[in-house]
Amino acid sequence: MSLQTSPSPAIGLPRLIAGGLVRYGLILALIAVFAAFSLITPTFLTLANLQSILVNNFTLLAIVSIAMTFAVAAGGIDLSVGTAVDFASFAFVSLVLAGQPVAIAALAGLAAGAVVGAFNALLISGIGVSPFLATLGTLFIGRSVQQLLTNGGNPVYLPPNGVPDAFRFLGHGTIAGFPVPLAVAIVVIAAAAVVFARTRFGRVILSIGIQPGVVRYSGIAAPAHVAVTFILVGLIAAIAGLILTATVTTYIPSSGNAFLLNAIGATFIGTTLSPLGRPNVGGTVLGALLLSIVANGLLLTDLNFYWQQVGTGTLIFAVLALSFINRKAAGGA
Repeated sequence: MSLQTSPSPAIGLPRLIAGGLVRYGLILALIAVFAAFSLITPTFLTLANLQSILVNNFTLLAIVSIAMTFAVAAGGIDLSVGTAVDFASFAFVSLVLAGQPVAIAALAGLAAGAVVGAFNALLISGIGVSPFLATLGTLFIGRSVQQLLTNGGNPVYLPPNGVPDAFRFLGHGTIAGFPVPLAVAIVVIAAAAVVFARTRFGRVILSIGIQPGVVRYSGIAAPAHVAVTFILVGLIAAIAGLILTATVTTYIPSSGNAFLLNAIGATFIGTTLSPLGRPNVGGTVLGALLLSIVANGLLLTDLNFYWQQVGTGTLIFAVLALSFINRKAAGGA
């Protein structure tokens, strides 16, 4: 007769602590960074600066990071999210400059981002190119196309007296005192959360990322779901392109690529919030917020720009490394 014994408290406690660090390490890092900058820089905790973090740092990064989350959740990655941002921005500002209604220009911008996603979908689901190589190729092609469209990379400006009210409202307007760009980001985040948590499409995408072979043999059209996912990635990234353009009233070629690495970082930092290390909307949002706070705080310290990049990279590495170490400890304790 075998005897069943309960786990020893000496073993259970380290596992519990390690598991807590895995699950909540991102939140602890967010609190620690926020507290550190509050002590180091007196202007960090001012209302104006906190609003600047949310509107100027967090909003666009969060939207692009949500787009990246869909790609990573499907077991791939999208290195061309910046290209979708740029194409949407170019289409938007060009049509507004041509005198088209802002609504028509915005739809054209969204369509341009979706076209980038559709091109990736064709390469990945239609031809079978890996997401990394397909989107890397789209990144290079997109950069060259932008140079050709702008005579070597010249910005496209809207004249100050030619900015429509609706265009200005998207970038700088408020609804009951709440900034419109941040409101759009919240809508995108909420919609993505619903897709992953409440829809069959979201569950299939997560399943493809975890066990693509099982999904394929279950009769689900995995290539079609992946194709729709990458089109959706381009569409979401295009929303960031519209807001970016409306904020600065200018299209600057390849400016969308500035979000690429941070979007990847936010997405993978966000996986530490999942017990299984999977991409998730909540984790991505916290990852984007963490990187936004770090970018703002380092800027306030007057640190050299390149050292700011070193600091951001070190933080990403530290969070991911700590999560990996603690996850191993939790599993082996």
